[in-house]
Amino acid sequence: MEIEIKTLDNGSAGSVTLPAELFAVAPRADIMARVVHWQLAKRRAGTHKVKGMSEVSGTTKKPYRQKGTGSARQGSLRAPQYRTGGVVHGPVVRDHGYDLPKKVRRLGLISVLSQKAQEGKLVVLQSASGVTRTSELAVKLKNLGLKSALIVDAAVDEGFVRAARNLPKIDVLPTIGANVYDILNHEVLAITQAGLEGLKERLV
Repeated sequence: MEIEIKTLDNGSAGSVTLPAELFAVAPRADIMARVVHWQLAKRRAGTHKVKGMSEVSGTTKKPYRQKGTGSARQGSLRAPQYRTGGVVHGPVVRDHGYDLPKKVRRLGLISVLSQKAQEGKLVVLQSASGVTRTSELAVKLKNLGLKSALIVDAAVDEGFVRAARNLPKIDVLPTIGANVYDILNHEVLAITQAGLEGLKERLV
């Protein structure tokens, strides 16, 4: 699959052949959904916490005697039926992450790359450097027609990242950080030539 290489000035810098094993595979929506769920689960802080019966403040004495009062038997004022009692089966601090096979993660990334290529939402840039001002980068991206884009490069340029930081819906990631969730979260995927080579090394 041949695709034109664009410069940041919206010029042409030749063309490149995209490897079919990465960009011409039938997209698997179910696999992409599994990878996105795995990513979002890993991002959860898991710091939610409520107090159980053994943790709330209060006496451990039996409120009143077992029999003879006409009321239901009670064993503790810390019980959940009381206003100041503990919570039953409430959330506790834990890790929401789980394991996902590397083959599934790899197939998910290949699927989303192929989907962007099939939809015509894939752009190959000559480079993503040489721009250090947000206003200048905004003009260049507007000329390229990129309103919502994830730019992937082998080694991100710090000046370019700072310039893109204040642009809404524009994000820059290194090749090693390219992931299914962020690619799906942007309309266009823009990969530099160096980033394309990095993806080949990572996935092929």
